[in-house]
Amino acid sequence: MTATSTLRTVVVADDLLARAGLAALLAAEPGCSIVGQAPGDDALEALLDATAADVVIWDLGRDPADALARLALLDRAEPVLALLADVEVAADALAAGAHGVVPRGAAPTVVVAAARAVADGLIAIHPSCGAFIPAKPEESPSMAEPLSERETEVLSLVAEGLANKEIAARLGISEHTVRFHVRALLAKLGTQNRTEAVVRALRLGLITL
Repeated sequence: MTATSTLRTVVVADDLLARAGLAALLAAEPGCSIVGQAPGDDALEALLDATAADVVIWDLGRDPADALARLALLDRAEPVLALLADVEVAADALAAGAHGVVPRGAAPTVVVAAARAVADGLIAIHPSCGAFIPAKPEESPSMAEPLSERETEVLSLVAEGLANKEIAARLGISEHTVRFHVRALLAKLGTQNRTEAVVRALRLGLITL
């Protein structure tokens, strides 16, 4: 999926007013198409079967225990972006199967950017949630060598889900140069692939969604 393609989105929330309000806000965002709305119950499975959605945006509500339990039981190919009233449950949401976590009050542009990232196979962690997600034991709290300004620009576009060709066009550089910067930033972050690089950079506060 490219940054300009339409993101087919299903909105989930148990509260009808919250669900309708969220859907209306997201529908106003360029490139976001709301193809369905449902509570987090059996109706969701039927809706996903009927819609060919790219992503599920799930508002877990103010008391997320039941929603987290249902999320853990959801066995679908469609990735889930969880909206959190309390960012302290970020780790629980990821453990339950969410591919991304964003505060419930985040701007619609931020929510759509995170949803597009998870639809592209990335893990999207809003900076405000990062402190509540334990780092791997081997993960150092800082980098030995900082990213250059250009490497940070490339990493931010990687986090948006852009391919090397699209990044090159956006920055006005060659694909070869983009590949060079990607290899360099992976090495500096101590990661093996683009997804790991984005997750680590979010944890370190190097980029935001």
